Amino acid sequence: MTSSKRVLLPQPIESEALSILEKAGCEFVLSPDRDPETVGRLIKKADGLILRTGISITRELLAHADQLEIISRTGGGFDNVDVTAATEKGIVVTSNIGVNTNSVIEHCLSLMLALAKSLPALDRAVRNDQYTIRYQNRPRDLQGKTLGLVGFGRIGSGLGRICRQIFDMEILVHDPYLPERIESTCREWVKFVDIDTLFSKADVVSMHVPLTEKTRHAAGRKELALMKPNALLINTSRGAVVDESALADVLKQKRIGGAGLDVLEQEPPSADHPMLGLDNVILTPHTAALTHDCVIRMATTAAECVLDVFNGKIPPNVANPEVLKLGRWSHLVKH
Repeated sequence: MTSSKRVLLPQPIESEALSILEKAGCEFVLSPDRDPETVGRLIKKADGLILRTGISITRELLAHADQLEIISRTGGGFDNVDVTAATEKGIVVTSNIGVNTNSVIEHCLSLMLALAKSLPALDRAVRNDQYTIRYQNRPRDLQGKTLGLVGFGRIGSGLGRICRQIFDMEILVHDPYLPERIESTCREWVKFVDIDTLFSKADVVSMHVPLTEKTRHAAGRKELALMKPNALLINTSRGAVVDESALADVLKQKRIGGAGLDVLEQEPPSADHPMLGLDNVILTPHTAALTHDCVIRMATTAAECVLDVFNGKIPPNVANPEVLKLGRWSHLVKH
């Protein structure tokens, strides 16, 4: 029964998701701001919480959550949720893993193509009456080149398949955590290599790993120094998986062909961030998954996860499945 349930929204979500909650008879409460003190007061009487990226749900905030049943992320990660603290309080935590996969793949391809074809430079030249830039033959082809994927999950593998099928690229992968059963199904079109080989052989390196202590600066000074002079680096995962200082250095020195970054370690970047003054990097504001279509999918799926718990069902993509063993959730059933 959902009619007496209250859902807290620390940030606005799309109207399509609100309609789902309204039709189910839920009350939703939009926080007037993202201040932890404000959200802490409102979380006290919330049964569900739909979470975007503008606030972190910390242990301190969760101390006020007297009746909270579920935290439902609109995105695929849990960077802004203290999952351990939520588990201790018996709160189910879910995410939208996979909902944004195709949108991020498209963004990766856009960055790859824009850099390979020198689109920003060509656009600027035409606008500044430098039409003869066409004779410099700046654009490069991707056909037959080598793509290196650091991480081979949904997004990395999807990008690899597309680049193999469309551009006949050789696909190199470094992913020490990939299960053997998955690796064995891909060996006909993927070559699994160590990270040094990947950075030294790839014409395009694309990062697709979550941020952990082991992946922090996975593309570090040593790895970047191995890249080919015309190679491109793409990062749509998390900013800190790339050593930004080292990357800025190789870009300034034109030691690689360019970079396409949707993520930075500090977002938004400071006014003196070294990347801002470089013309061989394309920067986008962590927007790979924020297409018009994808944000609606993420919000509506997050709302549906909340309703699943309210209606006695186990939602998809539970981050803390151990919480389901608690007596509180003994009534939940699979879809």
